[in-house]
Amino acid sequence: MELSFWEKESYFSHVDVLIVGSGIVGLNAALYLKTQQPALKVLVVERGLLPTGASTRNAGFACFGSPSELLDDLSHHTENEVFALVERRWCGLQRLRQNLGDQAIDFHRWGGYELFKESQKPLYEACLEQISYLNKQLQQVTGEQEVYRLADHKIGEFGFKQVAHLIESTAEGQIDTGKMILALTRKVQALGVIVLNGLEIERLEEESTGITALTRQGIAIPARAALVATNGFARQLLPQLQVAPARAQVLITKPIPGLRFKGTFHYDKGFYYFRNIGNRVLFGGGRNLDFTTEETTEMGLTDLVQNKLDELLREVILPGTPYEVEQRWSGIMGVGPGKTTIVQPVSEHVCCAVRMGGMGVAIGSLVGEEGAALLLEML
Repeated sequence: MELSFWEKESYFSHVDVLIVGSGIVGLNAALYLKTQQPALKVLVVERGLLPTGASTRNAGFACFGSPSELLDDLSHHTENEVFALVERRWCGLQRLRQNLGDQAIDFHRWGGYELFKESQKPLYEACLEQISYLNKQLQQVTGEQEVYRLADHKIGEFGFKQVAHLIESTAEGQIDTGKMILALTRKVQALGVIVLNGLEIERLEEESTGITALTRQGIAIPARAALVATNGFARQLLPQLQVAPARAQVLITKPIPGLRFKGTFHYDKGFYYFRNIGNRVLFGGGRNLDFTTEETTEMGLTDLVQNKLDELLREVILPGTPYEVEQRWSGIMGVGPGKTTIVQPVSEHVCCAVRMGGMGVAIGSLVGEEGAALLLEML
């Protein structure tokens, strides 16, 4: 691609910081940089027309974990590690709301629920046994009592079938992630950040005074420092990182008159999740049916997962309720061996902020700020 003098000077010359990825992490990094040092020239580039990974393709759960998720985490990590992560998710959500405002992201705190089948009685009883302990720990994080409480009486109210028990999480909420990224983009652009979509970075070359980013379009972008914030796609630029792609498949129904529930819901140990969007149902998950196939950076749908989503929607979530599926899509998360992010320098002028582990909505604001803080140390 041949640039004019004007284009080269205005967009690609004298760049202080190049951010690769225009999702929640990349944009929050840009926001932090411009609030800390307004004079910096910050360029955010995105390979797709819109954020390619998961930021605008997820379910929009503003949550910090279901009871069974926390108990499973406690079986693999220390108590301090588990509840430090809970606090990180909680604080990250507060930062997101503070930065953008609840109206801009369409935040609703309608609560969350974990569903248990009759065959999961041992898992439910384990959660029941530890609910007081979990509430005590969560009170120290949220300042609220009884975050988790029993909600079996709502099963009939919601119209579910094949569900034996419900545990409610009063602190969970939901957002519109499309509105979130739009609001973030507008905010950083108002501060002078340049955001360019459809520009794919293929390689970062280290120089004595910074880096040069080489693009698929043939444009070379020099910058004093760079942040890789591409999450599940991170190994395409930084193959040494321990971050694997994880595809999540999702569907959404057409509006359903008189939809009987509001909130966010986790089913089958969190491998399935659904929520209302107005009077529609968004439903996703099923990656556990074929982990190998879903470890990919390719967008797409599979019959195996989509057929299971259809089955559960028809038999468990909306039994006896007429509905039509309006749209299906997928997104790419970044996961690893543990629920820890990778925010670190990878060379003298490059750092990364990746591996959200499916928690991007909750922690992305903080992770972006942490990546930006590393960049400031490099400049």
